[in-house]
This record gives sequence, C-alpha cells and structure tokens, in this order.
Amino acid sequence: MAKPADRFLSLDVFRGLAVCLMIVVNTPGGGAEPYPWLVHAKWFGFTGADWVFPSFLFAVGCAMSFAFQRPTTDGAFAAKVLRRTALIFLLGFLMYWYPFFHREGGAWQIAPFADTRVMGVLQRIALCYALAAFAVRYLTTRKLVILSVVLLLGYWAILLTLGDPAAPFSKLRNAGTRLDLLVLGQDHLYRRDGGFDPEGLLGTLPATVNVIAGYLAARFLTAAADPRRAALRMGLAGIVLVLAALAWSPAFPIAKKLWTGSFVLLTVGTDLMVLAALAAGLEGHAPHPLSRFFAGFFRVFGRNPLVIYLFSELFVVTLGQIEVAPGVGVYDWIGANLFQALVPGALGSLLCAIAYMLVCWLLGYVLDRRDIVVKL
Repeated sequence: MAKPADRFLSLDVFRGLAVCLMIVVNTPGGGAEPYPWLVHAKWFGFTGADWVFPSFLFAVGCAMSFAFQRPTTDGAFAAKVLRRTALIFLLGFLMYWYPFFHREGGAWQIAPFADTRVMGVLQRIALCYALAAFAVRYLTTRKLVILSVVLLLGYWAILLTLGDPAAPFSKLRNAGTRLDLLVLGQDHLYRRDGGFDPEGLLGTLPATVNVIAGYLAARFLTAAADPRRAALRMGLAGIVLVLAALAWSPAFPIAKKLWTGSFVLLTVGTDLMVLAALAAGLEGHAPHPLSRFFAGFFRVFGRNPLVIYLFSELFVVTLGQIEVAPGVGVYDWIGANLFQALVPGALGSLLCAIAYMLVCWLLGYVLDRRDIVVKL
C-alpha cells in the first residue's frame, strides 16, 4: 500500500514550489532592480513576493496532516511539538546572528547579541507551528474554523483598539509595533524597515490561520474518495475566500507586513486554488510526462524544505562576506558583472536568482538521491 505522502504528490510539490519561490524572491541578483512583482509591497497592496511566505506556512499545515496521524500520548505530543518549536526558533535566531563575527578596526569581533534580531521567518514559523499543532490536536474541524475566525477578527480588534486611534494600521504606530518595542526592544527588531518588524510577535496570531488552513486542506484532500472532484471543490472555496478578502480590504487593507485578515483570506484562497490545480494534474490518474518532470523538480525542495531554506540564506550571506572589491561581495559581483553583462536589467537579476536557486536545488537533489530527509 502506498504511503500517504506518495499518494498525494501534490502536497510535496506545493511545499517545494513555496521554497523554490522563496529563494528566488530573497536572492535577487545585484546590479539592477528586480521586477516589481518579485518585491514585497511597501505597505498596503499585494505582489507575487507577498504570496510566498504565507504559502510556506500553509505547506507547514499540510505536512501536519501526515505528521500527526500516528497515535501518541498528550505528553509525548507536547514534548515533540515544543522541542521542534524551540529548535526551529533557535535556528532562525542563529541564522540572523550569522556570521557571528565581523572585522572592526582590523580585528575580529564577535557580533553582539544586543544587536541581533530576535524574530524572523523561521521564528514565526516556529510559533505558528506550535499554536496550530495544539489547536489541531484538541479541536474538531468545526472548532478549528471558529478559532480561525476568532483569531482574524480578534487581531483586527486589537489593532483598532490598542494602536494609535488616528492611524491603527500605520507602520510604526500599530499595536504590533508597540508590543515588539515593549517586549523585544528596538535593537532586536528588523533594521531595514524603519523600526518595524514584519515578523513581529502580534502578527503570529493571524499567521497561525494560514497553518490551520493548510492542515484542513490536506485533511480534506487526503480523505476524499475522488481527489479530482475534491480539487474542484477546493478551487471553488479558494475563489470564495479571495472574493471575501477583496470585500474586506476597504475596511482592513491587504498588507503582508502587517499580516492583515484580508491578506490571510487572499493568500489562503490562492493557496487553495494552486493546490487544487496541482491535485487535479497529479492525483487520481497518470500525469503527463511534462507534469511528472516539474513535479519531480519541485518535490526535491519539498522533501527537505528547512535544510534547503537554511542553506540558501546562510550561503548567500557567506558569499556576501567574501569581498572581491571594497564593499562588494561575491554574490553581488556575479550579479552585476556576469548576469547584467549578459542580460541587463530586471531579467538579469531574475536569472541570477534562478541560478542561485538551482544551486540550492542541487543540494536537495543530492539529499534526495541518497534518500536523506532531515527532520527535527
């Protein structure tokens, strides 16, 4: 009998697609501005880049539907979840602390903890994973839906009541920024957004809904007798959520950095449509040879997403530390002097990012060929 993960290749491919696009978005080539759709919206609005991170959280929820199938005691479950949460959070923190040392006045100095960002992508994944894990452990499907509604509406109410009444959705005067400044302090926040941290503490609440949605979607798909019919229903549900997001957006604008409720509905809706398309193309029948090729490509990312993501972030930082000219690291030099020389402009920047993504894919391919799956 095939294992669930084998029978539902679309879930692995979806996760791999999210990791692949995350690498491309995070590592544009130097020497030119990337395409606007590969850059996060400055505040309100939505771009292709904004879809990637919530989709990764959605994929985390999909993986939960398989990981939590084995019966276990409450104590063992809690220990496993908390251990994995702590490890992912620690890896995220160390990733931002890396390379740990820097040169100052001709001597090597350790990077001070006081200047290290505490929250971040992996840290948010860790916290959302923990909240969603305990929710799906103890709540029925109906109660998970109710919890999701409460989290989105509750977050909206917190922003409206505890932020600046004159600008509750502004970057520096919203309730989330106030909480981050109070708990973490300015020196431990993101440095490139004017003192605002896009992965702050309060935004964990609505982001958890993305994980819960992924869990429910995977449960629905894997329980269906006819995957293609289930995919159609899933796609229709996605359309409904996208329309709901657009209807809500005048009152609660779509904003990835603030992780608004309308942003959650929009991303979950598009995730459902993408997963539905993948399920329709890959499940319940023999896929087209071209579909099998692309499925195999993205599945490499999907088998070891955490390892490949960490490698992509750490390796590009390492390349940046190797200067080939004053203030110019290897990666930026390659982008500006090789890819921009071949194809100037945004396309050259994209091709550089794709080339780097393929380097990361190669690592995943080696792990896949050796049947190595790294689990925390």
